[in-house]
Amino acid sequence: MLAIIIPYFKLTFFKATLQSLAVQTCQDFKVYIGDDASPEDPSMLLEKYKGIFDFVYHRFETNLGGTSLTQQWERCIALSKEEDWVMILGDDDVLGKNVVEEFQKKKDSITQEGINVVRFATQIIDEKGKINSAIYLHTVIEKSTDFLVKKFSKQTRSSLSEYVFNKRALISKGFRNFPVAWHADDMGVLEFSDFDNCYSINESLVYVRLSLMNITGDVSLDDLKNSATFEFCKVLFEEYSPRFTLPQKTIILKKLEIVFWNIPSLGRYGILVVHYAKQLGFKKTIGFLVSTLRLLIILFLKKVHLFPSVHLIHSKLYKK
Repeated sequence: MLAIIIPYFKLTFFKATLQSLAVQTCQDFKVYIGDDASPEDPSMLLEKYKGIFDFVYHRFETNLGGTSLTQQWERCIALSKEEDWVMILGDDDVLGKNVVEEFQKKKDSITQEGINVVRFATQIIDEKGKINSAIYLHTVIEKSTDFLVKKFSKQTRSSLSEYVFNKRALISKGFRNFPVAWHADDMGVLEFSDFDNCYSINESLVYVRLSLMNITGDVSLDDLKNSATFEFCKVLFEEYSPRFTLPQKTIILKKLEIVFWNIPSLGRYGILVVHYAKQLGFKKTIGFLVSTLRLLIILFLKKVHLFPSVHLIHSKLYKK
């Protein structure tokens, strides 16, 4: 069977999540709901779904997600029993009605291929459940490293709810404890797959909600998300550099550089320079240092209101 884990905290969209489970065309799954000491009691809502699908509800007495969201995920996963596969479904996301059916159809083939990470096609929905994007489809069998650089290049997207993980692989590695769990799912995809293949099911959809009530839509968390992205890229280089090709490393470094400018510090700049040197060599590092110096000079000139004059002089000299 498939274990569907719901780390619960917010009631606002929870009914839509539960209803999507109730109408699954295949009921070969069990739901484990871990309440993170939420002030919003879901008991009355859950009563309506007793006997409709199989679920276990457990309320934790202390809130953990406020300090470590990944640890909250893991204690919810620990509620599950003998299931071999695990989906971690957000309490505001929605499954297409044939998600479980399509997974069960393909499960044996996935197992025979030795694949530990499965993902579904997705669409973004808003607070009202209105579809807000095209359908994101994926290559049926794709290396997780290729997927990551596509995501960094904005050729695709992903979030935790669309994945099913082999439980043994998940437990053996665990989730990285990045700030607000940002990129913890991406790190999981890489590590649980052993930087190898993922299997995509494009015949069914997971609807991922984007709202001001979740981490993705909450701009007040941007600094924490940038810090997590920097830490994620740093881990990739420090622990897994040989797993990536040179073009892939270049894309990851570019991501690291963008994040640095969002949350600049001398320490992060030193880390960035070191990884440029280690991953791309002396020539690229010099180019990076020169471009950084040029940008810093421009920023300084703008700050002291001299940039327009300097830019005009430069343009005239360049034309000559």
